[in-house]
Amino acid sequence: MNASSKIGDAPKRREDDRFLKGGGAYLDDLTFDSLAHAVFVRSPHPHAVIIDIDTITARRAPGVLAVLTIADADADGLQPMRPGVEANVQTGEKFAFMPQPLLARDKVRFVGEPVALVVAETRAQAMDAAELVSVGYAPLPAVTSHEAAQEAGAPVIADAVPGNLCLDWRHGNAAAVDAAFAAAAHVVTHRFVNHRIVTNPMEPRGVVGSFDPAEDRYTAHVSAQAIHNNRDFAARWLGVTPDKVRFIAPDVGGGFGAKNMTYPEHALIPWAAKRVGRPVKWIATRSEVFLTDHQARDHHAEATLALDTAGNFLALRVSSVACLGGYMAGGAGGLQTFQYPHLQGTIYNLPAIEIHVQAVLTNQTPIGVTRGPGFGETVNILERSIDRAARQCGFDRAELRRKNIVRIFPMTNAFGFVVDSGRFAECFDNALANADLPGFAARRAASEQRGALRGLGYACHIKATGGPPSENVDIRFEADGTVSIITGTQTIGQGHETTFPQILAHRLGVANALIHLRQGDTDQIPMGGGHGSSRATYMGGTAIWRASDTIIQKGIVIAAKALEAAPEDIRFEDGVFLADGTNRSIGILDVAVLARAANTPLDTYHHWTRDAMTFPNGTHVAEVEIDRETGRVTLDRYIAVDDYGVLVNPMIASGQAHGAIAQGSGQALMEAAVYDPSSGQPVSASFMDYALPRAADLPSFDLSFNGTPCTTNPLGVKGAGEAGAVGGFPAIANAVLDALAPFGVTGFDGPATPFRIWRAMREGG
Repeated sequence: MNASSKIGDAPKRREDDRFLKGGGAYLDDLTFDSLAHAVFVRSPHPHAVIIDIDTITARRAPGVLAVLTIADADADGLQPMRPGVEANVQTGEKFAFMPQPLLARDKVRFVGEPVALVVAETRAQAMDAAELVSVGYAPLPAVTSHEAAQEAGAPVIADAVPGNLCLDWRHGNAAAVDAAFAAAAHVVTHRFVNHRIVTNPMEPRGVVGSFDPAEDRYTAHVSAQAIHNNRDFAARWLGVTPDKVRFIAPDVGGGFGAKNMTYPEHALIPWAAKRVGRPVKWIATRSEVFLTDHQARDHHAEATLALDTAGNFLALRVSSVACLGGYMAGGAGGLQTFQYPHLQGTIYNLPAIEIHVQAVLTNQTPIGVTRGPGFGETVNILERSIDRAARQCGFDRAELRRKNIVRIFPMTNAFGFVVDSGRFAECFDNALANADLPGFAARRAASEQRGALRGLGYACHIKATGGPPSENVDIRFEADGTVSIITGTQTIGQGHETTFPQILAHRLGVANALIHLRQGDTDQIPMGGGHGSSRATYMGGTAIWRASDTIIQKGIVIAAKALEAAPEDIRFEDGVFLADGTNRSIGILDVAVLARAANTPLDTYHHWTRDAMTFPNGTHVAEVEIDRETGRVTLDRYIAVDDYGVLVNPMIASGQAHGAIAQGSGQALMEAAVYDPSSGQPVSASFMDYALPRAADLPSFDLSFNGTPCTTNPLGVKGAGEAGAVGGFPAIANAVLDALAPFGVTGFDGPATPFRIWRAMREGG
């Protein structure tokens, strides 16, 4: 077998060959006969009553095939969108929410909410006609912060959500926390803002819908990352059963969580196709990405940490409010009651924890998920609190972490969640060693000689990965001698076309080049959890591993007959079945031919449901330099030591880590979705006002791995796609505060843009 096929080797990404040569098949690359084009009329107001919608002139415009409103959707039995999670995951208590209409009904609740849908022969004609749709609005006061949303007399965003409050929940041992606080030598309180961001995948969202009247069935080609779930929800909104809807995702140009959930367009575009009797295409403009893609974070918290005289952590109390936007969408409620509380205390011994969690509606784009949802917020709160405690109480911040890091596994945290494996302290010590802390004083002095400030920060991160709890795989031995892996997970750029064949090649000894991943079509396999929560290698890889066990057992029966031996005398090694005590052997692909001829093929389907998550973790260290005159922050050094368990392909794991670090750095330094508090209008709705990090904004990353095999899956893997976004934001924030310490600045929330840093320095003195 080719050595590069084994788990742990690093063959190049096989998919890159076609991408680099222009052979990718993204949604906008696909061709369809008789294609019509759709454009949405979207609300220009964050909050307004709809008085009337006049579509008469638009319907008469050249090339127009249909102009559709909520009245048309109602007439055809379409249903409003309900959240993917409707109740508190821990208690079962129902959230307060209003289902989101597919097209606005009576009222709009955020800028960009779809009001009408225009379908025409060409996109230009649809755009022209959309301008002819006249919508009468009566603007209402808007709220864009949790404080404004909860004020007495605040505008009511939805009657079904009194006080704009979707969720108000307390969790943890309040009595134990009270007792710990009463006995504590130190109590440190601070407020933190994890500001709102836009995920901005390179490929915008899009849908090409069609309808087959003979089969009474919809088909949607989509740019999405969880097509089975998307299909099921879209079917619900269309008022049909899932078998009446097929979702197909070709190559997908990134997702970052924004493409995890179902959007109105997933149902509206196939429905429009049925209405006009031909395929209909909609590809979001970049402006629509900014206005309508689920945004992320927007989490506000006050945390109090109690310590004894030696610096041992005694208790943590956190009160937090999440701004959900105009509707509770997708898994936003589940994020607040599962991901966010899951690993409170993170990697530290924290015996008593109490949290108070609220979630409110605001007149903003609905919140969804991005890398490290909930866990990023948790880690930020605790890592920033530890630095705050060290400064306020006179502890060394590194020693304070070392003293409290968990060292015994499995670890059970204060809320009863179990982490199976890790070497937290080793990751921390190795990261600080790689960061050359003894040399920091000299680097700081050199910065001061240039008139600059230098700061050092670190953060220990952890996240639970697994996503939807069930997954399946269908492995087929094809007549041409190749092997197909059909999965319900989904590749959106991570490299699964390389790593999944690598797993199967390792198990079965088949040449890597003969194995091909097939995915992205709900008709290919019964179900699928898609890609989210760094689940694919854990969930899909485990399904492949277990299916391989079955294939080998099937193969032993066939090989025994071929080799004229008893099944118990057959062993399987590196792709070959051998008969003990003889020189007879037969390769697995030859066995597959015999099995097919005997009508007992080696083809194997495997479905499984997890009972545990995986817990990637590590330590990230950031070093920044700040220009005293302009406030410009330069990320000068970045060091990370991460534990992703067993690495299927270290090169691909590194690429995933690098991308997450870039995203975490972007949030820390420059990205922010800003809304005008008086008008409610988004003021960072294009790349003119919203900065994404470029290569020149980032240093070369010093990344290494200190993996402990995960015990909850046979591969030993842990999700590898989100650590940098979880650890990077607080590590850089702590570095910025370290640099600003001479100015007396004790609190700063991102992004660390030049003006905000300059202002902090001036206000700090």
